[in-house]
Amino acid sequence: MALEELKGLIPDYAKDLKLNLSSLARETLLNEQQLYGTMLACALASSNKTVIRHVQQEVAGKLSDEAQNAAKAAASLMAMNNIYYRFVHLASHADYKTMPAKLRMNVINNPGIDKLDFELFSLAVSAINGCGMCIDSHDKVLRKGGLSAEAVQAAVRIASVLHAVARTLDGEEALA
Repeated sequence: MALEELKGLIPDYAKDLKLNLSSLARETLLNEQQLYGTMLACALASSNKTVIRHVQQEVAGKLSDEAQNAAKAAASLMAMNNIYYRFVHLASHADYKTMPAKLRMNVINNPGIDKLDFELFSLAVSAINGCGMCIDSHDKVLRKGGLSAEAVQAAVRIASVLHAVARTLDGEEALA
């Protein structure tokens, strides 16, 4: 199991990350596509090759090609949107809030999988990237679509654990 191998790479001082990584695979609030799609999107957002490789191995056979592509698309699109909309939110001039973004975002309307699952992947990546405007937007769609606060929280837990594992491995590599 690839997540078990990934756990083995985490240093002992980060034992809590090992425990949290183990609990992710047992998450019951999300269906399989939501769970593994969120993991893949968050791994990609982490930019850590080791995390990406291990999570990709973990999701192989558990996610359809369409779901894998949607997770990749969510990570890619949010890499752009989170920067743009975080700027709009943080900029002092109100003009930016009324200007059209002029950014292509077609995949949001046709992600190739259940739209709510894509929104969940996007919200988790937005949490990693720290875009409150995007978090609020995706959360609104998810809650309107019937996803519970607990399920949304589960996706954000996945994001936080995978991000922490990636940063820890990055730090260890820098220290080596």
